[in-house]
Amino acid sequence: MKLLIRSISLLLFLMAAYLPNVSAQCAMCRATIENNVSSGDTTVGAGLNMGILYLFAAPYLLAMIIGYFWYRNAKMKKRAAY
Repeated sequence: MKLLIRSISLLLFLMAAYLPNVSAQCAMCRATIENNVSSGDTTVGAGLNMGILYLFAAPYLLAMIIGYFWYRNAKMKKRAAY
């Protein structure tokens, strides 16, 4: 079990390390950002990218938190049964 936890921790660390390199946008957002960049405003694009990454990561983080508490609860019940 410690191997699984270490593997997940390593995976999360690597994902966080490469997070600034990830940039994804929908077509409408991309057109808006290109229009703003052509007029000289580059701050909107960085904020939009961070918002997209936040929305992408939130469900996975929530699932990991629920899984951790589920695992901990099951482990405590198993210990109580012995």
